[in-house]
Amino acid sequence: MQSLTSNEVAGLAVGALLLGATIAAPKVDAIIAASQRRSLGMCRKCGDLKNVACGRCKGTGTIKSGGFFGFSDSSNTRSVACDNCQAKGCFPCPECSKS
Repeated sequence: MQSLTSNEVAGLAVGALLLGATIAAPKVDAIIAASQRRSLGMCRKCGDLKNVACGRCKGTGTIKSGGFFGFSDSSNTRSVACDNCQAKGCFPCPECSKS
């Protein structure tokens, strides 16, 4: 087995750091956005829009099926209405609808 050079180890470390940052970015962004909304006196979840996008269809109301990770040629792709939100794309905000 060959030993790794210091440049290869550094490259692996930087690659792992970038991968971790890419995976964590949406959660960090959500935390920062909620903090900013709270400091402005807005609803933390929806920003006073009164609606929250569906997590399954990402607010579109349709789900594209077929292919690996949703990637496929156009002949196999078909859109199906989202069952989670009944093809509306959003829900009433759970934070705003409490009061």
